[in-house]
Formats: sequence, C-alpha cells, structure tokens
Amino acid sequence: MNPELQVSDHSTGELRTVLVTGGSGGIGGALCLAFARAGFWVGVHYCGHKESAEKTLAELSVEGGKGAIYQADIRSRVEIQSMIDAVQKRQGRLDVLVCNAGVASSHLVVRCPEDEWQRMIDTNLTGTYRCLTAAAAVMMTQGGGSMMVIGSYAGLHGMNGQAAYAASKAGQVGLVQTAAREWGPHNIRVNLVCPGWHPTALAGDAYPSSDQLSDHVLGNVSNLEDVSRTICHLAQLPGLSGQLMNLDSRIF
Repeated sequence: MNPELQVSDHSTGELRTVLVTGGSGGIGGALCLAFARAGFWVGVHYCGHKESAEKTLAELSVEGGKGAIYQADIRSRVEIQSMIDAVQKRQGRLDVLVCNAGVASSHLVVRCPEDEWQRMIDTNLTGTYRCLTAAAAVMMTQGGGSMMVIGSYAGLHGMNGQAAYAASKAGQVGLVQTAAREWGPHNIRVNLVCPGWHPTALAGDAYPSSDQLSDHVLGNVSNLEDVSRTICHLAQLPGLSGQLMNLDSRIF
C-alpha cells in the first residue's frame, strides 16, 4: 500500500509537522484545523473516508494551512510504517503525532461477539501501539517529539454496553504511561486526553440527551473547538508527559 498524498503546498519543509490519525472524522477534523491555525503542517490520515479527509484538507487550506492526506489501515503495521515514512520523507520531521483514529460498538459483556471484541482491540489499542512505535523511531532520531492519544472516559470508568470499547480504551492508559516512562529520556512526551462527548458519527446514537448529563457537574458537554485548541496547546508543552486529562466536567 502506497500512502496517497494530496499536497496543498510545495515549500512547507520548515513548518512544524503533525500527523492526525482519523483526521477525516469529526474530532479528527477539528484537531487538524486547530493545529493548522497554530502554524503546523498537517498530515490528515484516513482509512476509508477519502472525501471527508479531502474536505478537512480543503478547510484548513482555506484558512491558510498546509498539509496532505494519507490513507492507511491502522491495523496494519506495514501501512502505518509506509505512512510515517511518507510524512518523514515529505517534511523531514514529525513533531507531533495525534492518535485519534478509532472505532466504537455497543454490546453487553456477555453478548459481545468475539470478532467485534477483536476489532475493538486491534483498532483502538493495537493500532495505537503500532502508530506510537512507528513514530517513536522518527522522534528518537530527531531528538524528541510529542504524542497525544485521544482516549475515553469509558476507559477509566467503564460504561454499560461498552465492554470491548472500554477495554480497548483502558489499555491505552497503560500503554501511554509506560511509553512516557520509557521514552522520556529521548525527550518524547506521551499523554492521553479524553475529549468528552461530541455529536460525531463515532458517538452515533450513544450521544447523550440533555437529561442524561447528571455525571457532568456543569450539566453540559464540552465545546469541540475549545477541546481541539486545548489538545493542540497541550501537545506543545515541553514539561508535560505521562498524564491523563479529561476535557469535560465529569470527575475522574
């Protein structure tokens, strides 16, 4: 598989570079725009939604941002490595990796099909692991970098009907904190952020109504633009690593 490249500018090598997996989705697209506004060259990853990735790229280009789209199945180590190699070849660096790509499903523990369980683990957990390790090799060579994993509140507390999803997200917590310890000496920062509920395709029918927000002490969900801007800011903090952060008003 050769990553597909849609270049919006041919002289961007000097810009700080970010790769956002799942950049074709609702949260991913907002993250791409936030980083573009902060002056980053943005790699917009997608798996099967090319039109959405192209739309994200067009939106950041309208605002003066620069970037490219890349196709890869994050369940495939070969495709991930090809994507990382393409970004490094194009830009000569990778300053920030945002692991946002993921899938969700709704099954009670005793009714979760094993193939659905495996799909959650392979995508959300193992896929994240493969992205982190591929990017780490680049960041170690260049002297450091930042990795942000988009986690979920469900991974810390569990949720009814979310057995496989919650388990995959809980695994990300241990992965992030272990990677932060091991890669700290290489000046690689690794953090996990829970963005909260947002009306995206991934949330689907599970998105709560206003009378289902009793666990939010402010009684409302967070704003996606604010969340994306905050994640972009956190990714740039030189002294922050190994942390779990929640960006809505639910209490960990």
